[in-house]
Amino acid sequence: MKLLRYGEPGQERPGLLDADGRIRDLSGVIDDLAGAALSPENLARLAGLDPTSLPVVAGTPRLGPCVAGVGKFVCIGLNYSDHAAETGATVPPEPIVFLKATSAITGPNDRIEIPRGSVKTDWEVELGVVIGKTARYVSVEEAFDHVAGYCVVNDVSERAFQIEHHGQWTKGKSADTFGPIGPWLVTRDEVADPQALGLWLEVDGVRRQNGSTRTMVYGVAFLISYLSRFMSLQPGDIISTGTPPGVGMGLKPPVFLVPGNVVRLGVEGLGEQRLTVVSG
Repeated sequence: MKLLRYGEPGQERPGLLDADGRIRDLSGVIDDLAGAALSPENLARLAGLDPTSLPVVAGTPRLGPCVAGVGKFVCIGLNYSDHAAETGATVPPEPIVFLKATSAITGPNDRIEIPRGSVKTDWEVELGVVIGKTARYVSVEEAFDHVAGYCVVNDVSERAFQIEHHGQWTKGKSADTFGPIGPWLVTRDEVADPQALGLWLEVDGVRRQNGSTRTMVYGVAFLISYLSRFMSLQPGDIISTGTPPGVGMGLKPPVFLVPGNVVRLGVEGLGEQRLTVVSG
């Protein structure tokens, strides 16, 4: 299934994308795509619905973040060896983990706002993993049992805030609008192998990133198991698994976002985002 949320910010309703690409309203079935609604049992119940029995949503409403009530937005740094090389970093012996503020989360076609004082706002297309069942001390073999599905994430980053201001990366990752997710949550059963997905990103029509999850240093199952040693992962939590090469800071000379840019990005089978850059 492709599950989504539509409507104006703060007023989103749950929906389902049918086989013909039409949005079907799920608000008569679930309150929202959050928490317990993402459990294996509830997803199986939604999968058993006849989409034609659900109301068709008229027009082309705004798409909101594909998951509501995200408790933790956990990100993995330098998880592609070729991306680490372009930034002059070495592949870490264990995953680099940081948190992105959930207040950064926006819809897949909303605006990216360059924060005040920013001179190095950058892009990062990533595979997002949405947790559907609490994970605590789980093995690699058990990891996928805890996945509700997958989504596109743009881990927008302000490199000066992240690197030059010292301290942890979170402050360079958490500005409002720095966490577009969606367009939809694609349930786990529709993704045969999360380690075989293409990722791409364009700025103003110029292809900047073109990679594959095959080149991840630490795969999805390992990351879920690893993180569950240090924190419980709850339904609705998102893991953003790292980005392939082609980020702005890695270009020679570096290139960063400016107002007026249009950023398009996607992950194979998970849909696309289209984001316009504005001054914050």
